[in-house]
Amino acid sequence: MNDPQRTPRADRAAELFEEGYNCCQAVLGAFVPETGLEWESAMLLASSMGGGIGRMREVCGAVSGMVLAAGLLWGYADPKAKDEKAAHYALVRRLCDRFREENRSIVCRELLTGVETAPGEDPEARTPQYYKKRPCKELVAHAATILEQEMAAQTDKN
Repeated sequence: MNDPQRTPRADRAAELFEEGYNCCQAVLGAFVPETGLEWESAMLLASSMGGGIGRMREVCGAVSGMVLAAGLLWGYADPKAKDEKAAHYALVRRLCDRFREENRSIVCRELLTGVETAPGEDPEARTPQYYKKRPCKELVAHAATILEQEMAAQTDKN
């Protein structure tokens, strides 16, 4: 993809997906250095979210990885932090809305329309045909781009 908006973390997320990481792991993994998590902890945390949460084809793993990283970067930990909670939820909605606007959905099964795949427990083999038929590599790159652009905007604000 020769997308002028493509960022270094987008390229890293695409590489991680091609290495066999699920969509959530690929996006979160592209931001591990900024999150403060150890690699293995990040991969374990994101492991459940692949395939639209455990291959249920619900919320796209790329979106899940984007919002997990956003939580680690800008989230709140105090349950009484009402203003921070509201601001963070607004940020998450903005990130997800942008992904939805540019990709028509944040739901895995809707993003995979036209791809023969069904919910289930067994992940498909990562063959050249697997990578060729699905948009996941581009979706993880896009989620990472959105988050990296948000990082730049947050830096500009400070």
